[in-house]
Amino acid sequence: MKFKFSEDQLVTTPEGKVPKLYSCAECRNGAGLDFSFTMAFQPIVDWNKKTIYSHEALVRGISGESAYSILSKVNATNRYQFDQACRIKAIQLASQIQIPSYLNINFLPNAIYQPETCIRTTLEASREYQFPLHRLVFELTEGEEVQDHDHIIKIFKAYKQYGFLTAIDDFGSGYSGLNLLAKFQPDLIKLDMELIRNIHLNPVAQKLTNAIAGVCREIGIAVIAEGVETTEELKVLVDSGIHLYQGYLFSKPAFESAGEVTFPTL
Repeated sequence: MKFKFSEDQLVTTPEGKVPKLYSCAECRNGAGLDFSFTMAFQPIVDWNKKTIYSHEALVRGISGESAYSILSKVNATNRYQFDQACRIKAIQLASQIQIPSYLNINFLPNAIYQPETCIRTTLEASREYQFPLHRLVFELTEGEEVQDHDHIIKIFKAYKQYGFLTAIDDFGSGYSGLNLLAKFQPDLIKLDMELIRNIHLNPVAQKLTNAIAGVCREIGIAVIAEGVETTEELKVLVDSGIHLYQGYLFSKPAFESAGEVTFPTL
């Protein structure tokens, strides 16, 4: 895996040149980036308990622009700084709006050259903003192909050692899937929303979802169904034994806010 850093992004150490570590304040203020961003938060609910399980931090422009408008500016040169800045911003805002649940933070695997080094920023942010480490969930997002599964597993294992929960986002759509799951078992997987969409009308999708949910129960992985928009979809998923959900049916992402949750009647 190759990382592209310019000379001004590197510092010289006894071990050679490594990427510069920015402080929380520097990351929060966009050090190393030529654009600004903030976060919206979308709840993940526990249907059985009728409570909020977690909030996922989602990138937004400072005036509420879409995630795409920000992510389209991320490239090989600024990916590392962006990943670090996202962690700081998510933890800072979660603490500021007093989110009481877990906090899901997406990470770009191709932005992490050495897990132990990249975690330092997270630890510093947790201390500065007094957000408990054990309430952090790091989601593997596959916006770009990751060919080195050993690198992903190294990242996940390092996160586990620090007490973070781990998750695979968009399970069933990306490049990892079952091969990665056979080598490492995260705490959670999030079923891809394309599998969930109109699942009540798709018997094959229902069988696949039931199978995945069953296997995950056997190996101790919690399943989150994301992108749930209708009560018809929800009923099928509840019948499959899934109890964690994310989607417009419950709550839309709230700009720099925890948002409000509605639990529909089935």
